[in-house]
Amino acid sequence: MSKENKSTGKRLGNIIKIQETSRPWEIVHMDWLTGLPPGGDRSYNACLVILDRFSRTPIFLPCHKDDTAMDTALLIWNRAVSWTFIFTNIISDRDSKFNSALWTNLNQLFGTKLSFSTAYHPQTDGLAERMIQTLEDMVRRFCAYGLEFKDCDGFTHDWCTILPEIEFSYKTSNHASTNKTPAILEDGIPYYLKIS
Repeated sequence: MSKENKSTGKRLGNIIKIQETSRPWEIVHMDWLTGLPPGGDRSYNACLVILDRFSRTPIFLPCHKDDTAMDTALLIWNRAVSWTFIFTNIISDRDSKFNSALWTNLNQLFGTKLSFSTAYHPQTDGLAERMIQTLEDMVRRFCAYGLEFKDCDGFTHDWCTILPEIEFSYKTSNHASTNKTPAILEDGIPYYLKIS
């Protein structure tokens, strides 16, 4: 038996069967993009990505890498749940914030199921990982022109302040797996940007 075929002795996690969803914001994927340069008025260095499984609509929330479980719960409640719904299922990696007693109790209170990917089956959170790669690429392209720029009114912008534009751009572009824009799938109406 070759060395490559021998068992590692590590227990493989159970494969999570992800149910399909019939409406927006029922099942979401969450993950962090970290390693970003300080940005925004609070010197954010990370971005929490929440991705709707049904429509592929993202929400990008600037945050700090060392935010607590309480900080993360408040961020999601104030910025995501208030715009969408209380999620039925959250799929994420096994980050300590999502494994905390606070997070578990909060989701039990709202009836939200927590599904965790494992080191041996990370594909369960593949949608979030691909969204992270896309966001990272978009931020990198923006930062290639300088981490900050001033607009015609003299306001200074960095990666953090441009997140709404990146989100809008993604939401109004055709998605490869659905051949529709996330905006159409989420709201049923197209968004148009009138440029004059």
